[in-house]
Amino acid sequence: MDPSSDYHFLNQILWRRVKLTLVSGIFEGVLQHVDPNKIVVLKKVKNVETGRSVPGVKMFFGHEIVNVELLDEVEQGAVREKASSVSLNTERTKMDKMKDEHVSVCEPPPAAPEAPPTSLLNDLKYSPSEEKEVTYTVIDQFQQKFGAAMLHIKKQSVLSVVAEGANVCRHGKLCWLQVATNSRVYLFDIFLLGSRAFNNGLQMVLEDKRILKVIHDCRWLSDCLSHQYGILLNNVFDTQVADVLHFSMETGGFLPNCISTLQESLIRHLKVAPKSLSFLEERQRLIQENPEVWFTRPLSTSLLKILALEATYLLPLRLVLLDEMMSDLTTLVDGYLNTYREGSANRLGGMEPTCMELPEELLQLKDFQKQRRERAAKEYRMNAQGLLIRTELHPKKSVTETAGKEGNETRVSPRDGFHPFREAVLSILPPCPALEKTDS
Repeated sequence: MDPSSDYHFLNQILWRRVKLTLVSGIFEGVLQHVDPNKIVVLKKVKNVETGRSVPGVKMFFGHEIVNVELLDEVEQGAVREKASSVSLNTERTKMDKMKDEHVSVCEPPPAAPEAPPTSLLNDLKYSPSEEKEVTYTVIDQFQQKFGAAMLHIKKQSVLSVVAEGANVCRHGKLCWLQVATNSRVYLFDIFLLGSRAFNNGLQMVLEDKRILKVIHDCRWLSDCLSHQYGILLNNVFDTQVADVLHFSMETGGFLPNCISTLQESLIRHLKVAPKSLSFLEERQRLIQENPEVWFTRPLSTSLLKILALEATYLLPLRLVLLDEMMSDLTTLVDGYLNTYREGSANRLGGMEPTCMELPEELLQLKDFQKQRRERAAKEYRMNAQGLLIRTELHPKKSVTETAGKEGNETRVSPRDGFHPFREAVLSILPPCPALEKTDS
């Protein structure tokens, strides 16, 4: 890289997706930071040669970089298009198109021995081109299956938990509790098992401070468990809360005007195609038609699949959110690692530094926040409360109708609310096969 011209060029394309051709490999990712010392930082990195995604952020040094290509894709986009690239040194190469990911579900025979745990759910993030099968087991009696399920669950350090019922809170009724591990999904029929299900092991798991429970909006389930079963839900990673925190970090401290549904979070962070999440829309439609649909016994195979799929996506969603929220820490620590190692020996002076002033490497955080606030001002509108109006992922009404209801909004920038991401995500990928009739 030429330090004078390339540094200014790369600063003009921050937050765009680029391809780096190195002396020893090719990587794609979102350009997060460019250091005057010829250090380039990418997030959401993919090794083009192996097809594997790299968690967190990755740092590249100028002397390693042979070529930089600007891919025609904004960070918020969910569609991979062919790039009209800008090359600094050599001709551009063709990029591979990402394949959609989808999950199929089946129920194993009751007598089958328990298989050793595998990272099926984690592969949803790192290997989107590979089809994975996630099994589920319905637990509606205490003989055999319940005990085996509890033995497996108690060995885990992280679980995802979802609840279904009628108005799940202290005034409603809990019917199903879905618990997913990296290799299995268990559907506990609380309507049939009753409070004995919690007395025989589930309460201990839900209250265990050593087992992390991943939940999307834990408020309702926490209220229900506390007031109806005397259970204090503990050690929870709430993906809805993490989504808001991530938004605040990405916009330099702004807050969004609304929280995200599970469906919106999966589209935003896991980049799952909306059509692949049709089971969530089907769930909502069924509940509107019959609020007591979860009381039906036996529950249809399609509804059991919906229960299983709800829990399946939460574990990889947590990993992605953690990576995104930790990206600044990773970048700053990488800078710390190279502060003296890549610099001149004269700077050290042979003595351990005693000055406790904030180092230049950490002052970059202030620049990060300033850049993000400026970027947010260009990409979002602001309402009367000073909250940024999020992009609507699933517009149900026309633009005219929506505009009529936004009279209390003030513009941060004159973009008239145009968001390329909204149009992009609504046009991609085939329908999810999860609701197709299969033998379980």
